[in-house]
Amino acid sequence: MSISFEAAASAVRDALTGAGRGLVEREAMVELVALSAVAGEHLLVIGPPGTAKSEAVRRTALALGGSYFEYLLGRFTEPSELFGPVDLRKLREGIVETETHGMLPEAEVAFLDEVFLGSTAILNTLLGILNERTFRRGHTRMQCPLRVCVGASNALPEDASLAAFADRFLARIFVEPVPDPRLEELLAGGASLWGEGEARITSLESLDVLAQVSREANLSEVRPHLAHALRTLRAAGVELSDRRAVKVQKLIAAAAALAGRRTPGRADLWPLVYAVPTKEAQALARDVLRDALAGTENPALPAAALEASAGPLARARRIANAGQQLLAERPVDGSEEALAAWRLKLEGVAREMDAGFAPESLPADLRVLRAELAGVLAAGAERPEAEVAV
Repeated sequence: MSISFEAAASAVRDALTGAGRGLVEREAMVELVALSAVAGEHLLVIGPPGTAKSEAVRRTALALGGSYFEYLLGRFTEPSELFGPVDLRKLREGIVETETHGMLPEAEVAFLDEVFLGSTAILNTLLGILNERTFRRGHTRMQCPLRVCVGASNALPEDASLAAFADRFLARIFVEPVPDPRLEELLAGGASLWGEGEARITSLESLDVLAQVSREANLSEVRPHLAHALRTLRAAGVELSDRRAVKVQKLIAAAAALAGRRTPGRADLWPLVYAVPTKEAQALARDVLRDALAGTENPALPAAALEASAGPLARARRIANAGQQLLAERPVDGSEEALAAWRLKLEGVAREMDAGFAPESLPADLRVLRAELAGVLAAGAERPEAEVAV
C-alpha cells in the first residue's frame, strides 16, 4: 500500500527529530542530509575532526532507512575498498567485473570522510556515481540506487581540479566544535547515544514520495523571488555558477515538500544560502538576503532553516538566553568550588560572544549581557588568575 504525501512528510519529520536527539549543534546537518536526499543532490560538510560529522550522517541514514556505506579515504585508498574487488572467477575468463555487494555502488546513503584525499581513479569513478548514478569499471555497468552522498573534509580544497569535483556537492554546511556554554548538553547528549537501539524510524518509501512531489513541484511562484535573490547576491559579490543557480531549485522544491507544501513559495527560499560555496560567502549571503528570507518557515527542518535565514542573529539569541540563564543560576550555598565552576561557565559565554562577534557588530541584547558579565566576573574575581577579559 502506497503512503500518502502527508503521511510521508510526517514520517520523515518524526525520523529527523529522533535522529537529531542528543546531537548538540548538529541538528541542521541532520536536516540537510534529508533535504539533499529528497532533492537527489549531495552534501559537503566542512569542519575539524571529532565534530560528530559521521555520527550525524550515520544516525540520519539509520532513521531514513535504506542501505548505508561509510568510508574514511586516505592517500593510499584503493578503488576496490570503495567499489568492490574484481571478480576473480570472471577474470579467469578475461572479463573484468567488480563484485559490488555491500559496497558504495549499491548504497542508498553514503558518507565519505576526507573525500578529497581520494586518488584520481577514485574521484573519476565517483563523478559517474554522483552525477549520473552510474557505476562504470571494467566491464561492469550498473545503475546506483544512491539517494545522497555526504562528503566531509577539514577544509575546502585549493586545487582547481578538486574544486571542480567539490562543485558536485550542491549543499554545503560548515561546522565548529560545540561552544563552552553547551558542554553539559554535549556530554549528556553524547552519553544518551550509548544506550540507544538501532531500530529504524521510517523507510525509504516516505523519502521517495517526497522526492516525487518535489520533482513535480510548480516553481513558477517562487522563481521570480529566487532570481531577485540571485541578483542581490551578485550585487554583493557572491557568485554562484549557472549550474548551482539552476540546481538550487531542487533544494527549494525539496524544502517545500518536507514542510508539507506541494507548491514552493518565499518561505522555501532559504536553501539558497547552503548552495553558496564558502563559509565567508554564506555569512554575507545571510546578511544581504535578510529581507528575502524573513518569511522562512519549515516545521520539518527548523534548525537548518533558522541557521540559513537568521545565522548570527539566531546564534546571538541563543548566547543571550544561555548567559541570562547562567546569571540566574548563581550558586546560593556559598561553596567556593561551585562558584568557581559557575564563573568558568560565564567565561565560556564571554569567549563565545567575543569569538563570534566584533565589538562594533554586537547585537543589542549581547551588549547588555556583556556588561552584566563584566560586572559579575570583576566583582567575583578574588585572584588575578580568576579574571577574564570581557
